[in-house]
Amino acid sequence: MRSRANPLLFVLAAAFLWSTGGLFIKWNTLSGLELSFCRSLFAMITVAILTRREGFGLNSISAIASVLYAVLLVLFVLSTKATTAANAIFLQYTAPVYVLIFEPLIYKEKFRLRDLITVVVCVGGMALFFVGQLRPQDIEGNIMALASGLCFAFYFLLLRHPRAREVNRASSVIYGNLLAVLVLAPWGLPALLNINLHDALIVGYLGIVQLGIAYALFTEGMARGVRSLDAGIICYIEPVLNPVWVFLVLGERPSRWALLGGTIIVVAVIAHMLLDARGKRKANAAAFEAAH
Repeated sequence: MRSRANPLLFVLAAAFLWSTGGLFIKWNTLSGLELSFCRSLFAMITVAILTRREGFGLNSISAIASVLYAVLLVLFVLSTKATTAANAIFLQYTAPVYVLIFEPLIYKEKFRLRDLITVVVCVGGMALFFVGQLRPQDIEGNIMALASGLCFAFYFLLLRHPRAREVNRASSVIYGNLLAVLVLAPWGLPALLNINLHDALIVGYLGIVQLGIAYALFTEGMARGVRSLDAGIICYIEPVLNPVWVFLVLGERPSRWALLGGTIIVVAVIAHMLLDARGKRKANAAAFEAAH
């Protein structure tokens, strides 16, 4: 019983740490570009140390994935700075919607009616984030969050590519953070040299714990046998808790429309995961019966 529970706890702990990102991104005086530089610097070093035994190989697939990872990291920080934490995290978690659209095109898989229904429902949920009275920066932040979700989706799709397994599983994370550090150095280095203690503790936490250690916990849980379905559902703790921490500490209230839209997206994606898993179980059972 204990051996079966432990792997899930690794994934749960990772999702919990990821969920604190919105709070600490907002709870500092650095700009989005400055914070992205500092966070990526600490994350790159942490993940490289934790996965050093797997080497630091790079191929064309992991190189493209690294670029996507760098862009999604920066866009998420910028969107969280510009709009509410709820808007930023829920809209980033529209990534599965894009996966449903592009996965059949890239990997020649069948696009099912259930996929179409999920996409339509989630698009409706996305639209609710743009309803009501929004500041100009909210609209800009929402668009950046959607773009972050799109990069997240293509990053995930590239990780499925057979060549992605030829190198360190964390290569795209390491090199993606390195790319962010190099590109953002003109903004980040002056900020890092003049950073105050409060902001230093925050960027250290975000890079070392919220990204680096959380990634290590997640991959450890997956290596111990956690199913992709279970991990996917557990990770939806992140968009649920993210705005809660921001509200409890900073008092930021997401709009009712955003909460409704986020709830629709989360429920639709989890329902799709569960139905998909049930369909695979039935297909496997039918194949087993036919073979025997």
